[in-house]
Amino acid sequence: MIKFFLMVNKQGQTRLSRYYEYMDLHKRTILEAEVIKHCLSRSKEQCSFIEYKDFKLVYRQYAALFIVVGINETENEMAVYELIHNFVEVLDKYFSRVIMFKLDRVHIILDEMVLNGCIVETNKTRILAPLLVLDKMAES
Repeated sequence: MIKFFLMVNKQGQTRLSRYYEYMDLHKRTILEAEVIKHCLSRSKEQCSFIEYKDFKLVYRQYAALFIVVGINETENEMAVYELIHNFVEVLDKYFSRVIMFKLDRVHIILDEMVLNGCIVETNKTRILAPLLVLDKMAES
């Protein structure tokens, strides 16, 4: 099960966070700082899976953006690694360049892919369908 999903820039600033288990704000802040520190300090040659406390971290770097997913011990790391790549491909398909101005759309995409910490959809066309309907409604 996925516990959290983070998008972080190289400066360590969280750009998007989604938690699938309740955690109070203070603990989230501490967790994000520690997780970001662990991922940013690793070289590109090192493995993208990290054992951290009672869960695993799976991350990928895309230019200046890190996507970090916290999972429990039963989740398949490679499946989550590919989920991250699929997520980025969907973002690339929907947005032309800058995504940080439309974070509501990024949340919708993530919600279409992951529900309550479980991967529910990977088909890019199905993931983007609700957004295309919203865009058509906004145009009219």
